[in-house]
Amino acid sequence: MSFLDQLFTIIPADRVKQDEPLSAHTYTKLGGNADYFVAPHTYEEVQAVLELAHRESVPFMILGFGSNLIVRDGGLRGIVLNLNELKTIRRDGNQLIAQAGAAIIDVSRQALAEELSGLEFACGIPGTVGGAVYMNAGAYGGETKDVITSAVVLSPEGELMTLTKEDLDLDYRTSRISKEGLIVLEATFELEPLGYEAIKDVMDDLTYKRESKQPLEYPSCGSVFKRPPGYFAGKLIQDCGLQGKRIGGAEVSLKHAGFIVNIDEATATEYISLIRHVQATVQEKFKIELEPEVKIIGEDIAVENA
Repeated sequence: MSFLDQLFTIIPADRVKQDEPLSAHTYTKLGGNADYFVAPHTYEEVQAVLELAHRESVPFMILGFGSNLIVRDGGLRGIVLNLNELKTIRRDGNQLIAQAGAAIIDVSRQALAEELSGLEFACGIPGTVGGAVYMNAGAYGGETKDVITSAVVLSPEGELMTLTKEDLDLDYRTSRISKEGLIVLEATFELEPLGYEAIKDVMDDLTYKRESKQPLEYPSCGSVFKRPPGYFAGKLIQDCGLQGKRIGGAEVSLKHAGFIVNIDEATATEYISLIRHVQATVQEKFKIELEPEVKIIGEDIAVENA
């Protein structure tokens, strides 16, 4: 039985796309095609696909909203598992338990509706719960590690595990999930009761700050670089005079220097080239290395010799 036929025994054919453009599934609107784009609806389906991939030595990766991701123009080989249909959010006492494909913004809104405080910082983070755990997402002084208590995960081979907060090894924009290639299925957040208006006031203030300062009108990967110790990446880039710098259709944002925006059908190659140019310029001027926060994956397009 072919690999594809085996895959169809796990996932219905209408939820398996071949040669799928990943530019349709990333915030940057960049990226080549995936060999197989698969949308499981249950944990059991995810587990079975991983076991199949492991058995057949087929590479795979997990894709949520693609908000902190750049896929190169050559795309991705093997399976791209899209978990966006796993999006249930439920309450248990002062805890919210959210599946990996739920938008972290929706979890923060559910917390508001339930009058539970702690996820206000996440009200503008454009990613999934799985992505938030993967990179310990944070904003405006809050981080995922401040409120998470545990996560249900799968190993790359399909073994189911429950990890505590300590097991997750959450640090600045990293975690055990990213280091070991684990797959988040759900996360539990411990929150504190607080009045609706008090929570909403904080979320409204953070939303205003985000919308007034960030270039949300263009496709982007969000904040491109990690914060260098003692500095702000955006300020360093601004002080290098790089705002408005373009390579192809990619531009260092005039609104916020920490963002690179796709203003005119940029390719991933152009976008990544601009990232490298910014890094080199800041290194030359300030002797400071900017480390990307965004994850760059996939293959370059092969260039044939003339």
